[in-house]
Amino acid sequence: MRVDVTMPQLGESVFEGTLIKWHAKIGQTLQKDDILFEISTDKVDTEIPVPYSGKLVEIRAEEGDTVQVDSVIAVMETEEEATPETESPDVAAPAQEERATIHEMSPPEPAEVEQADKPRRFLSPLIRSIARQEDISLEVLEALPGTGKDGRLRKEDVLSYLEQRKTGAAPAVEPAITLAAEAAKPAFKFDGEIKRMPMDHIRRSIAEHMVASAHTSPHVTSVHEVNVTGIMDYIEKNQASFRQREGVKLTPTAFAVQAAAKALKEFPAVNASIDGTDIIYHKKVNIGVAVALEQGLIVPVVRNADTLSISGISKAVTDLAARARTKKLNPDEVQGGTFSVTNFGVFDTVMAAPIINQPQVAILGMGSAKQRVVVVDGMIAIRWMMYLSLTYDHRLLDGAQGGQFLQRMTEILENVDG
Repeated sequence: MRVDVTMPQLGESVFEGTLIKWHAKIGQTLQKDDILFEISTDKVDTEIPVPYSGKLVEIRAEEGDTVQVDSVIAVMETEEEATPETESPDVAAPAQEERATIHEMSPPEPAEVEQADKPRRFLSPLIRSIARQEDISLEVLEALPGTGKDGRLRKEDVLSYLEQRKTGAAPAVEPAITLAAEAAKPAFKFDGEIKRMPMDHIRRSIAEHMVASAHTSPHVTSVHEVNVTGIMDYIEKNQASFRQREGVKLTPTAFAVQAAAKALKEFPAVNASIDGTDIIYHKKVNIGVAVALEQGLIVPVVRNADTLSISGISKAVTDLAARARTKKLNPDEVQGGTFSVTNFGVFDTVMAAPIINQPQVAILGMGSAKQRVVVVDGMIAIRWMMYLSLTYDHRLLDGAQGGQFLQRMTEILENVDG
C-alpha cells in the first residue's frame, strides 16, 4: 500500500513552513515515529515523525522549499494491513483514499528545565500520555531501558516499570539528563585565517527581529536590587519534596514569573502593546520565558500566568523549555505573549538590558543571585541579592511607571517566606 505523507498543520496561525532537513532517504525503511523531516516556521523548528512503519519511496519536496499545509511531500510504502496504531490518539487512521496526514504536535511531556542542549530520547505521544497520567518524570523516562529499535522506549517498557513501581520493585534509575546552566557548545574549527559561514534561518530571524525592535521602540532600562534570600531559602528547604511531588525543579525563574504576573495585573500599561497610534491593553497575562538554544533564543509563552501557582508555573516553564530544546514546540506556543522574562543569571551574568520582544512594550531581565555583604536595619549582614532590569518602550512607559512596576515586583519577591 502506498500512502501520502503531507505537511502537518503545526498551529492555528501557521499555513506553511520551510523544509530544512530530510532525516531519511528514498529506499530507507522507517519505524513509526522515526523522525522523517524537519520544518521551520517563522518562530520554531519542528521535527516531524512518520505516522507509519514502512519504506520511503518518493520525496516531493526539497530542502529549502516552502511547503503549504496539507500538501503531499513524500510517499511511503507500507504493508497491506498496516494502519496507524490506535493506541496513539495524536495520529489519525488513513482516509479511504489512503492519505495519511501527520497531525498536530502531541501534548506536553514531563520535563526538566535548565538542561544542556543535547540530543534527547524520542518519546511517542502514547508514552507521553501515559507519563502524564501516571506522573512519571522525564528523568525516569530518559533513564528507563528500552526494548525497541536502537533502545527506543516502548509502551510495554513503561507498563513494566509501572507494575514494578506498584510493588515497590521498580529499579532505581540514574538520570540520563545532565543538568547544566549553559547549552552545549558546538564544535568549531578554523580552516584558514578566517571562517565565513552564512547565518542559519533561526539566526537570521532573530537578527531581523532584534533590528526591527531597536528601530521601532526607544528602549529605556531601569534596574532594581532585590533581596531574594527568602526565595533562595525556600528553594533550599523545599526542593527535594517539591521535586518528588511535582516532578520538576523549583527555580528563581518561577518566582519571578509569578511576581511579574501579579504586578502586571496592577500595571496594565506594562501588559500592553502598541499598534500605530493605538494602545492595546491585554486582559490576559501571557508571559514569554526566554530559552537559550544553540542558535539563539526562543520565547515560548506561559499562558494565563496570573492564574497559575508556583507549581503550575514551574511545570509550564519546565515543559516549554524542554520542548523548545528538542524541537517539539507548536508554533502557536511562541505567539500571543504580552510580556517577557529572560533569566541571563543562569550564565552568571549579574546585569543586562534585554531588547523588547515586539509588539510587547516591556521585558524583565533576571541577573544572577549572589551572596553579598549588605546593610540590614543598620547592621552588616550576608544576603542573597539579585538585580532585576526592566527594559521598556519609552513611547508608552516613562521612568516613573517602570520604577513603580519594579518596586511592586521587589515587594512581592522580598516577601517570600523561606
